[in-house]
Amino acid sequence: MKRLLIVLALLGLPFQGWAADAGWTSNTVLFQVSTIDALLSGVYDGDVTIRELEKHGDFGLGTFNKIDGEMLAVDGRYYQIRADGVAYPAPPSMRTPFASVTHFTGAQTIVLPPGISGADLEKWLDARFANKNFFYAIRIDGSFSRMQTRAIAAQKKPYRPLAEVVKTQSVFNLDHARGVIVGLRSPAFSKGISVPGYHWHFLTADKKAGGHVLSFGVDEATAKIDAISNFNVRLPGDEAFAKTDLSKDRGHELDKVER
Repeated sequence: MKRLLIVLALLGLPFQGWAADAGWTSNTVLFQVSTIDALLSGVYDGDVTIRELEKHGDFGLGTFNKIDGEMLAVDGRYYQIRADGVAYPAPPSMRTPFASVTHFTGAQTIVLPPGISGADLEKWLDARFANKNFFYAIRIDGSFSRMQTRAIAAQKKPYRPLAEVVKTQSVFNLDHARGVIVGLRSPAFSKGISVPGYHWHFLTADKKAGGHVLSFGVDEATAKIDAISNFNVRLPGDEAFAKTDLSKDRGHELDKVER
């Protein structure tokens, strides 16, 4: 069964405000496998390999078949942070049921306020994004006073909804760590397709640990940011996706899963 390719072109004015003086515009594409609501519903098997994802991006995040850990892509390398908290290089043959990747350029660079919390940083960034209907790819390099992450173990069929599975997640405290946060900010209208707001994954500087970020605090860090005006979604062509009811509002489930 052929996959369905949806191309959503978001047309808008060049980025105004914080980055206007730099003349910052972006033709970058965010490529996504499946939808967040499908993942929340238990569609955990995918047919897109890491080898194929690499064609669409060198930076991003997601998960793996059976939701076996957290995916992080940075500098063209893909990592799998499993439920033991360890980061492993992801083989090209591995598959994903959900991922979002882009070719990252880091068009804008800013120094973040020292000591700011993750929650306050999101508000701080939002106040500086003039076009909140774009997607943003955000790379943060530095040292972090607090860093709490999680990862989920591979599941067995019949798959339970993600809001139930996340109750068994492994949580890690990687305080006083250096490393990189890979983040995406998606606009409100993408609800049900992507994760509205901010979605962060972390990898330590030695590339040995990380996970999906639950909370963090900045010691000293620098962010590089791309504004993204093109969004491509590749939908699964399998029976599980075809039979999943995606008409429900799963916002409350997403809150449980993301935080």
